[in-house]
Amino acid sequence: MSPAPQQPHVNLAQTPDYRESYANSVQVRVSVWDFQLVFGLASSESPDEVTIRNHQAIFLSPQQAKALYNVLGQNLAQYEQAFGPLNLEPQSQGFPRGPVN
Repeated sequence: MSPAPQQPHVNLAQTPDYRESYANSVQVRVSVWDFQLVFGLASSESPDEVTIRNHQAIFLSPQQAKALYNVLGQNLAQYEQAFGPLNLEPQSQGFPRGPVN
């Protein structure tokens, strides 16, 4: 029986153009080669109109998309265990009125 391979030490560094931003909208686009996540801010000035201002697109390989899926699933399960279940609003209710903050 061979010993388990040792995990490498990971160093995290931020590039000069690193930015943090908030998104309340994400669109997922899929091709044979990659997954594209488009992040934006959604707001509504009237009950029948929603504006989404996209500000960042991230491309992931299918392998990285699956790894992200696994990590998000694990973290959401831990969050719900600590704070209770997250309920998504029914799709038929429409978008909230007024600016979204």
